[in-house]
Amino acid sequence: MTRTNRRNHPALTRRKGRLVAAAALAVAATALLAACSSADAATPPSGSGGSPAATLRLGYFDNITHAPALIGLQQGSLAAALGSTKLSTQIFNAGPAEIEALSAGAIDAAYIGPSPAINSYIKSHGESLKIVAGATNGGASLVVAPGITSAADLKGKTLASPQLGNTQDVALRYWLKSKGYKTQVSGSGDVTINPTDNASTLALFKTGKLDGAWLPEPWASTLVVNAGAKVLVDEASLWPHKTFPTTVLVVSQQFLSAHPATVAALVKGNADAIAWLNAHKPEAAQVLNEKLKADTGKALAPAIIDRALGNVTFSNDPVASAYPTLVSHAVAVGTGTNGSIKGLLDLAALNALRAKAGQAAIPSGGE
Repeated sequence: MTRTNRRNHPALTRRKGRLVAAAALAVAATALLAACSSADAATPPSGSGGSPAATLRLGYFDNITHAPALIGLQQGSLAAALGSTKLSTQIFNAGPAEIEALSAGAIDAAYIGPSPAINSYIKSHGESLKIVAGATNGGASLVVAPGITSAADLKGKTLASPQLGNTQDVALRYWLKSKGYKTQVSGSGDVTINPTDNASTLALFKTGKLDGAWLPEPWASTLVVNAGAKVLVDEASLWPHKTFPTTVLVVSQQFLSAHPATVAALVKGNADAIAWLNAHKPEAAQVLNEKLKADTGKALAPAIIDRALGNVTFSNDPVASAYPTLVSHAVAVGTGTNGSIKGLLDLAALNALRAKAGQAAIPSGGE
């Protein structure tokens, strides 16, 4: 009987072949995993940066202080920057109502005054929103009846602000406090403050039911041109270098976390609108009026819009150094809550955009 050579046995040979193939497969798989790991480290998965939003819901006011929003919508720079993301809009009268909509999830982003944004951020312990860019600086003043020539004439008078706790309301209350007057959030006090829709202020002032109002543009200019009001306080005179933030661009933290690329696109659209405004000043009034007429059915008189535009500047800089002062003012007059504003400004997208254009970064300090 012949002994079979085990080394060359057909069954063993086939088994050995299978083992070699399996080993080769394992090596290939290991190499593939390593390659994938290397690729993952170099390029994040497509979903890690957040997918573009299907829709971005944006709030704004029909004010000249919101001109970057008006121009961005009328000229199409906001929609162009957002690309496939649909842009829907909602118009507001003042910041606190806009904050309510943002907090309720009815809008995702907003052009708004800094005071309501700050108050929301503090009350939510830093979870509600982020300021991602500036828009407009300046453009607010206290305008009064011609017979009022000094702060001393205001005792017992009735003044208006756009809404309790909005940026102009805080400015008015704090200025009155600095002049020795006491006011209450209920409206009573040495000077009565009636939060009033901007569009209603003119008629009330003309009939003598209001003695004045602290208003953003173009409403301050409307009272001056159409009703003979006089400027008692230009808010710019109260700030260092006569610069203060009037309108900023905010987004909800939830939206920013889910769609950072869409927020970056919104920031670009805002920057494009600001650049257009600053490069086309002779044309700005006409284009702004086109948007105002489309929204409200009425354009501003040339004297009003020209005066209003002369009182504002358009900038990506949200003037972060002013925010601690804004916090202290709101707390002092009882419309705001004391707390930390660290992290309120997220200017990463804005400064990345500026870096590409060879521009210096805008600081987010002053917290």
